[in-house]
Amino acid sequence: MADFDLIGKTASEIRKLIGDKQVSAREVAVSYLEHTKRNDKETNAFLCLTEELALKQADAVDKKVASGEELPAFAGVPVCLKDNICVPGYPTTCGSKILEGFVPPYQATAADKLFEAGAVLIGKGNLDEFAMGSSNENTAYAKPHNPWNLSKVPGGSSGGPAVAVASGYSAVGLGSDTGGSIRLPASFCGIVGMKPTYGLVSRYGLVAYASSLDQIGPFSYSVEDCALTLATLFGKDPKDSTSIEDPFGSRMNPRKFPTLDLAFAQGLAKHDGSLKGIKVGILKELVGEGLEPEVRAATENGINVLRQLGAEIGEVSVDHIDIALPVYYIIATAEASANLSRYDGVRYGVRNKDAKDLMSMYTSSRHDGFGDEVKRRIMLGTYALSSGYYDAYYKKAQQVRRLLKESFDRAFEKYDVLVCPVSPTVAFGMGEKTDDPLTMYLGDIATVPINLAGLPGISLPAGFGREGLPVGLQLIGQQLSDAQLLTVAHAFEKATDFSSKRSPIVEARHQRV
Repeated sequence: MADFDLIGKTASEIRKLIGDKQVSAREVAVSYLEHTKRNDKETNAFLCLTEELALKQADAVDKKVASGEELPAFAGVPVCLKDNICVPGYPTTCGSKILEGFVPPYQATAADKLFEAGAVLIGKGNLDEFAMGSSNENTAYAKPHNPWNLSKVPGGSSGGPAVAVASGYSAVGLGSDTGGSIRLPASFCGIVGMKPTYGLVSRYGLVAYASSLDQIGPFSYSVEDCALTLATLFGKDPKDSTSIEDPFGSRMNPRKFPTLDLAFAQGLAKHDGSLKGIKVGILKELVGEGLEPEVRAATENGINVLRQLGAEIGEVSVDHIDIALPVYYIIATAEASANLSRYDGVRYGVRNKDAKDLMSMYTSSRHDGFGDEVKRRIMLGTYALSSGYYDAYYKKAQQVRRLLKESFDRAFEKYDVLVCPVSPTVAFGMGEKTDDPLTMYLGDIATVPINLAGLPGISLPAGFGREGLPVGLQLIGQQLSDAQLLTVAHAFEKATDFSSKRSPIVEARHQRV
């Protein structure tokens, strides 16, 4: 089989090729590893390649093929995991110097489920340190570059797995989304990225940033692959008390939405694409001033596509969404302050061995191990939780968070899906915003409200802006409407050709072959 028939294929296509014996899983793995080694020196998507594990997993799939066994959903599919998702035997750095040398003895539940489904791990993806950032420039290691334009950022914090998929190093990626960290890099890199309903996917083995906001989700070329990934990952996990018990069963979801399972995901391709009867609300506060002209044009075009597919379109206002950003940065930094207190040079992390006493060992280890953005957020969070300020900041932020959730609930009484841009801009230049954290934070204005309310949201390729850079359209659903949201997203994808576009790195590979 020619190499160009492998790189840039969807997960579903790769699995079919392996199942039809047109190519072996080992050939797929070798092709992806070679492509990665040849090109990732320019893009820095990976912090660690897992070649030995990949070939072992590929060989196990080939044995199933040879014996005539039924192949699981991701048999032989190359994947990338963000490097805050633990896999035993390989480093988990979280993009931070403080975790240098840490090799977890346990495996994340999400990784476990993906591997049981036959996935082949190519490597661990780069990220903003401890998932704190919007551009992936906060990594302590080599900064990843956008495969559509190497002078641009890929978006963060899950930039590594987004770049891996967009560059053809893997067919699927797993990231974590605390305030847009999957949807933003998906938008910047021209691929599909989804943040599921909070609690749908186990967080066991995901290194915590802000525990009430973090959620694991997929990157892919297609909505179908996104659905297959979520159908593989979701479910109650006794190791994670926040994971949802029987999320699509009769007790919590009495036939209100379609069940998200493999049968649903595999049947998406047969959907007729009609959105008749679906009500779509345009989020008024997020389509106003501040959008780049190309982003506005792509958003308006996306809304017109939904209208042409039969959806009823209206406009909706969500109270308090205008102050969601400060609410998010109070809650997220407060939880980060608590979660990162364990990295002290004793329990975890690199220890300064020259320190003369315990206090200097703590301070010097953290000073040397943490980067500037992590230190900034720890200090902000510690201040918000401190005596005399807790009620004024953290408690008040939690109260507004509840009001925001209730406002979204009211919007969903009238609409099935909400729509808005993912980001006000396309990918910006490397170093363009690093000296202005507040401007960087404003890039999250359309994504953080969804995390605060625990809702599912998906970024879809919806056009191209200045310098040919991708633009993402964001669809938002109510809690546990993930399957319905995927159905609407798939209909949009079928009616456009944006998801079929591949980055210059993939296209150049095809031309060489």
